Amino acid sequence: MRIGFDYTVAVTETAGIARYTRELMTALLEMDLANEYVLTITRDAREDPASTLPREVKIRKLPFSHQGEWMIWHRFRLPLPVEFFTGKVEVFHSPDALLPPLRHAQGIVTIHDLSHMIYPQYMDPGIAKFFDKAVRKSLERARMVIAISNATKQDLVRLLGVSGDKIEVIYNGVDTRFCPVRNEDQLSSVRNRYKIDHPFILSIGSIQPRKNLQRLIAAYSVLHQDTKLTHQLLFVGGGGWLSEDLHKQIEGIGAKDDIRFLGYVPDEDLPALISLADVFAFPSLYEGFGLPPLEAMACGTPVVSSNTSAMPEVLGDAALLVDPLDVKALAEALRQILLDNQLHTQLAKQGPKRSQRFTWANAAQRYLEVYERVCKD
Repeated sequence: MRIGFDYTVAVTETAGIARYTRELMTALLEMDLANEYVLTITRDAREDPASTLPREVKIRKLPFSHQGEWMIWHRFRLPLPVEFFTGKVEVFHSPDALLPPLRHAQGIVTIHDLSHMIYPQYMDPGIAKFFDKAVRKSLERARMVIAISNATKQDLVRLLGVSGDKIEVIYNGVDTRFCPVRNEDQLSSVRNRYKIDHPFILSIGSIQPRKNLQRLIAAYSVLHQDTKLTHQLLFVGGGGWLSEDLHKQIEGIGAKDDIRFLGYVPDEDLPALISLADVFAFPSLYEGFGLPPLEAMACGTPVVSSNTSAMPEVLGDAALLVDPLDVKALAEALRQILLDNQLHTQLAKQGPKRSQRFTWANAAQRYLEVYERVCKD
């Protein structure tokens, strides 16, 4: 097969779906030596993907930016098939929800979540409206739809009426670099780089309302009032539209020196940083999968997470799951892990075992099977 693949997000952004796309393509190229891959990227790509991938692929740079791609194909719906740039391909896969027009290729689209429909109040109304129309059109074009969890599949069926027979559930994987870090030189280097001199609670994710960070800060305040713990609360993730409100909240509870925002942290530093944390907190209101807490579990760091959307499905009983709207419950779960050594040890052992169920090799194998199936049908 000649397989087309939209690689734009992997070379224009850093975290989230961008990392998912890089990990999946790496696993596909390591596993699949028989098929040819043609990757499309937009002109604003930050790097040449050929230098970071495990084997040779064909790169086709589109004559417009990532934003231009959205406008041309998904807002104005210019009927210019992607094969005009890729040449003939049997399959074209978009890993980021928006599938371009196709001539003959079988379209595959991955849907990570439907947050623009479930929590539209946390998006710009214009962007939410755009995504609603663009995702619907992409689903019409697609021969097969990949959902990254059963929770996302159920949302697609319930909210958009997609036939369950058209949806394949393929879980994300956890990169093998996420494992307990015990090397003291590596740990010390990360401590020094991020000026860490206190025990800490860690949270990773973009700074936006859906991540529910205001309630996490409130729970942290309750925890400090009720215990003598000296832990700091560290946030990792790109800034968003909630940042100003969070800083006002932190000043209001007098925790300016105890709550820190580290911003974007490179992938190579994450395993050590997670391993240093005493607990990982992820109270998100809604997730299509929830990779950060699973990566934390792989590093042996106990996790407190919300009990909504895909989180119970992915994390199982290897984490403490709580109602993300209940600040007291969130504070109590954090307190239990930090003060109950037996529970801390138990979760630290269960986490890596649970995470081993999710590998990029398994994900790549499942995707390859879908590519082959749509070409045969």
